[in-house]
Amino acid sequence: MLETLKHIDRYLLLAINSGHTGLLDIAMQSLSGTIIWLPLYAYILYWFYRKYRKNFVWFLLSIGLLIFLADRSSVLLFKDVFHRLRPCHNPALQDLIHLVHNHCGGRYGFVSSHATNTAALAVFVLRLAPQDKILRLGLPLFVVLVGYSRVYLGVHYPSDILGGWIWGTALGLGLSFLWKIFLQKRSVE
Repeated sequence: MLETLKHIDRYLLLAINSGHTGLLDIAMQSLSGTIIWLPLYAYILYWFYRKYRKNFVWFLLSIGLLIFLADRSSVLLFKDVFHRLRPCHNPALQDLIHLVHNHCGGRYGFVSSHATNTAALAVFVLRLAPQDKILRLGLPLFVVLVGYSRVYLGVHYPSDILGGWIWGTALGLGLSFLWKIFLQKRSVE
């Protein structure tokens, strides 16, 4: 069973990574970056400032804490424990993987920090802003596009992305639960 899952993981990786073109290389590299997502981040900040003005500083601190926890835990609890080589560092795949600008990243890839961070942010924000149509559409698209780009770029297996999404979702749910308790206590005081 495990061998079958590894085979599927490798097959999907190679299928996605082999569909490269110059234009897609640029697009996927951009999707993995920060700059293209600045309008979404700005909208999140705008929405929360409007909705939680008196707690906005706490919101900013919460987002900072969430991203710090997601990023560090994806390394300390997963990459440093499982030691699963990124596809681009795997000797059996190195000649099959197309890398954009020969960028591969750190040695280990399970779980993807990009996937963990984006899922954690999306779940946290969506739990606090479920009625906003832009965020309901934009954040899942953000998570999927960033995850797909990481596989396209050959730096993660699809299972690295899936694992990051699961872990990020757990973190986003946990912090949103604490945030709602915090808001209830602040409204009582």
